[in-house]
Amino acid sequence: MKHALVVGGTGMLADVSIWLVNQGYQVSIIARNPARMNSLLERTNNKHNITPLLVDYKKDDALQAKVRAAIEKHGPIDLAIAWIHSNAPNALNVIVNEITEHQNDWDLFHVLGSSSNLEKIKKGFPAPEGCNYYQVQLGFVLEGEFSRWLSHKEISVGVIDAIRHRKKILTVGQLEPWEKRP
Repeated sequence: MKHALVVGGTGMLADVSIWLVNQGYQVSIIARNPARMNSLLERTNNKHNITPLLVDYKKDDALQAKVRAAIEKHGPIDLAIAWIHSNAPNALNVIVNEITEHQNDWDLFHVLGSSSNLEKIKKGFPAPEGCNYYQVQLGFVLEGEFSRWLSHKEISVGVIDAIRHRKKILTVGQLEPWEKRP
């Protein structure tokens, strides 16, 4: 069974977590909120294919221990989807280093906000050998004269599209005109 790791998998990426379970993955989900994890578990009949990793990913040692434990229990991680806030500057590297130590060929889908400079992030994060690196940038939706941020559903549909089609860079929603963003 393939093993996936989803960072932020109980919030805006909850539908991605459920989709991965339905695709036959063992899904380890990093989350901070036990109530949201329980809510996610209630949405699936395959609870045994979800491993909750309740941890504050700003705490590097605790994060590394949780990822390592998931790998020891379910095997190497084949696919990681990471939505990590900027207040955890080491989290992505901690996760990537732990996965790379146990897996030679795997995919990382890095989910980024609308104001992110994708090229700068890619240069600042040289993916290690064996890591197939993809970027998913989240924009906004323009509806007539008004704009709004993407819904969790729209975000998940976009991330799933990036995974299915292995798109190196995918923008969900739109980024222009910048002055029209919410």
